[in-house]
Amino acid sequence: MPSVRSIALGFWIRAGSRDEGNEQAGISHFLEHLLFKGTDRFSSLEIDEAFDAMGAEVNAGTGKETTSVYSRFLDGHLERAFDVLQDMVLRPAYPDIDSERQVVIEEIAMYEDEPQDKVHDVLAGALFGEHPLGRPIIGRAEVVSSVPVPSIAEWHDSRYVPGGIVVAAAGNVEHEQLVGLVEGAFDGAPAAGTPSSLMSPNGSAERLRFHTKETEQYHLALGGPGIPRGDERRFALRILDTILGGSTSSRLFQEVREKRGLAYSVYSYTSQYADSGQVALYVGTRPDNVGEAFEVIGNELRRLVEDGVTAEELDRARENVKGRTVLSMESTSTRMNRLGSSVLMGVPLLTVDEVLAAFDAVTLDDVAALAGELWVPDSLAAAGVGADEDAFRSALAAVSPALAA
Repeated sequence: MPSVRSIALGFWIRAGSRDEGNEQAGISHFLEHLLFKGTDRFSSLEIDEAFDAMGAEVNAGTGKETTSVYSRFLDGHLERAFDVLQDMVLRPAYPDIDSERQVVIEEIAMYEDEPQDKVHDVLAGALFGEHPLGRPIIGRAEVVSSVPVPSIAEWHDSRYVPGGIVVAAAGNVEHEQLVGLVEGAFDGAPAAGTPSSLMSPNGSAERLRFHTKETEQYHLALGGPGIPRGDERRFALRILDTILGGSTSSRLFQEVREKRGLAYSVYSYTSQYADSGQVALYVGTRPDNVGEAFEVIGNELRRLVEDGVTAEELDRARENVKGRTVLSMESTSTRMNRLGSSVLMGVPLLTVDEVLAAFDAVTLDDVAALAGELWVPDSLAAAGVGADEDAFRSALAAVSPALAA
């Protein structure tokens, strides 16, 4: 991107929470924190000072299937930024581990106090049961408080290997220069090594889970199995999600919020994994509105499945996602994220024009077929966070009597 003066650089690692056993829940996220605590060459303070001296942004994130460590900086700082990042990712020294345990435990406690976030993991548990995809990425405090350094180092050394890492960059960067830096960083690293195989989520799930907590609102979610990351129908799914609850003109936003004032926040979303996926919707509403909110949502889902969508809705949603796609691609960080995640997970790397053409090819029948497969009310799972599980279950009958039973 020669018109910019910045570079976004990221290390993408094929390691995430779905690789963990129950006794390891949270080790991927904890390790992500520890990458910033220092190496043999750089202390934690020196890492912070190095990026501050460059005026750079630096951060990391852990997902269900990936971990990423990334920075954005002026193009003249590529070699320095790369040097510090690669040392953090490849050679952590694990100093000050006990203080960071407390930081992550506080993060877990903070998360538990955010019911609008908690409910999405409650829904994942209802959908995926005891499979790792059903557990929170953030992990369990008892694991973080006790996992020994040798276990963390073993986790790192078995996954942060060339066969499981993609280095991605976007901005004012020369490809060959980046290749040279990568070759130097991995010189002497084990040539072999690939991430562990994934266990498919084929076990039985509960379909309904409720987390009892005194809250001002009930935080409610409905969802079901989706499609894998590389599925060709992902373009139709993006449009379907935009129509259902992914925009301010969507059916859920208009019917639940704008027309009836039942919620401030109501939306739908999708998640895609290597071999599976998830569709979901969320609404936060006061206790006396739960029944009506579920009734409206149930009616909208049935209308979506039985009647499909209109040509006008399809055209509006298509242009919406095309516009958001193009606008997001003006960001170096977004382009880097797209490169890293796509290459790491084996998803074809399409040009912007190819992506737009894929959205243009979506038909009314494509959207209707996905709606009929993914959003049938009787096939969904439900999750809630609030004070009274019985009230939650009773209100669910408006969506699906079978689910509320």
